[in-house]
Amino acid sequence: MHRVAASGVHGAANQVIELLTGEVVANAVVHGPEHGRIRVSLRIDERGILVSVTDESPATPVVRHPEPTALSGRGMALVEALSRTWGVDHDDHDGKTVWFLVDLDAD
Repeated sequence: MHRVAASGVHGAANQVIELLTGEVVANAVVHGPEHGRIRVSLRIDERGILVSVTDESPATPVVRHPEPTALSGRGMALVEALSRTWGVDHDDHDGKTVWFLVDLDAD
């Protein structure tokens, strides 16, 4: 998240963006096609930091609330809890973009 830090976003906001980006990219890797492409994009403006992760899977991510002892399944719950808003845009070629918006002043 060097680009985020270079734009002057530090502290908790930078850490939240790094964590959530990692979660969404991990979902794309685990649940997407084995040799599918993943694209990450970032936009910083007056609304906040918008991160978008595009993959070739049509599957919509689900917010889960697993048992405390479960080894996985918390990624989208983190996205839901720590971002201002998030969503999924499907495209016509069976892929999707999962995006989330984090406030600049998340510190």
